[in-house]
Amino acid sequence: MDSEPTDELRRATQQLFRRFGTLAAESTPCGKPLPMAHAHALMLLLGRGELSQQELGAELGIDKSNVARLCARMVEAGHATQRSCPQDGRSRRVTLTARGKRLAAEVDMASRARFEALLMAIREDRRGQVVAALEELVAALDALPPAPTEEANPR
Repeated sequence: MDSEPTDELRRATQQLFRRFGTLAAESTPCGKPLPMAHAHALMLLLGRGELSQQELGAELGIDKSNVARLCARMVEAGHATQRSCPQDGRSRRVTLTARGKRLAAEVDMASRARFEALLMAIREDRRGQVVAALEELVAALDALPPAPTEEANPR
């Protein structure tokens, strides 16, 4: 396989993530002082109303232990509540509080503004192509098997 296109895709994707600000641990690319997973969980719950921890983890692409910690932090911050699922006492349902809904709406508005500014920075005749290419990348990611994970073993 020709490594040049692979290297170009890798480099461009890494630059996109870095320049967009996705690597900042405690703030979003739209400038909100929240970790990205927290902001995305807020926006998902705002749109969906209520999700199980399992559903939230699947949507965010994070494992069970990380989604449990995220939900605990959201509850501690007063942004969400959790309750046991009536059908399965082991499953937890997550819902936004009034405070969480207000913050989620702020994050959603800031995100929309950031993406609008980004879209406006792209030539008008290329915008549809850029969005289509990103949708194709997402579909390709969905078609891939999960990446193998290594046990937490510092070297």
